[in-house]
Amino acid sequence: MIEENPGLFLNYSHTRFIFIGFPEIYKYRHLLFVPFFAMYIVVLVGNLFILYVIKQSESLHSPMYVFISALSFVDIVVPTAIIPKMLLSFLFDWNGISLAGCLIQMFVIHFFSSLESTILLVMALDRLVAICNPLRYNDIVNSSMFLKLCIFTIIRSGSIMSSLVILAHPLSFCRSNVINHCYCDHMALVSLACDNTTKNDIMGLVVILVFVVGDISVIVFSYIRILKAVLSATSAEERWKAFHTCGTHLIVMLFFYLTGTVAFLAHNLRIAIPTDAHTFLGVMYIVLPASVNPIIYGVRTKEIRNAIIKIFRVKNKTDILK
Repeated sequence: MIEENPGLFLNYSHTRFIFIGFPEIYKYRHLLFVPFFAMYIVVLVGNLFILYVIKQSESLHSPMYVFISALSFVDIVVPTAIIPKMLLSFLFDWNGISLAGCLIQMFVIHFFSSLESTILLVMALDRLVAICNPLRYNDIVNSSMFLKLCIFTIIRSGSIMSSLVILAHPLSFCRSNVINHCYCDHMALVSLACDNTTKNDIMGLVVILVFVVGDISVIVFSYIRILKAVLSATSAEERWKAFHTCGTHLIVMLFFYLTGTVAFLAHNLRIAIPTDAHTFLGVMYIVLPASVNPIIYGVRTKEIRNAIIKIFRVKNKTDILK
């Protein structure tokens, strides 16, 4: 009994934790600095560039590109919450973090990741209105809608993710202070607790039901409606334009939800996969969508491509006049 539940007999609770994300290749971890540093640079440069292009181009000051800007902002914040510390860990073995720092990192990661899910959901609904009810688009998608959306997002994400942190804070961590991950994931921390974690497990399930099952269901419903509307369109050009736009959004959503779902199932279903592989999936869930989003929107979105070309042309003319 003592081994199975040491929390009944030990009053000590760890307040400092050690990240061991890649134990099987620990002595080669210095080499991991290069690919993750390169991916982080891609994330920063790509998303900052998208934000700059949208800000500089008045033609892109429309609701759809506001959503893209919000997505780029989130794709900067979440990787920044984990990658710099990971890089320091790879180079200098600075693997420690306090309980308070861990809980703060946990909230930032999960809160902003949930915002990304909400943004993808809103982008799907925006396309649904634009394609299925274009005459009322400006009446529906307006400043009032944006205000209601912001309030809904903050309440939904803030309340649920705060609950994760609030429930994790009082736990006693007397089993170990080693987190088998590169950042403070909710389940990775809770798995170290000696206390009953039923409430924590329930909140983890709530997160999945709300932000994965719920959001994906609405997104799928939206695109089914969009597909029906597109197939009934008489113009081949209109069908192609709608498929092209929606295809871009679906690619982004596939990267985000697929990697996130795989990482979650691997942990919560206790699937026997190597710790290194699980850590890699958990990091890719955050870094991969943030890396590809600017590429997809930059390469596949005609309006952004045209805005980029226009910006460079203006810059070249300015340089010539100088």
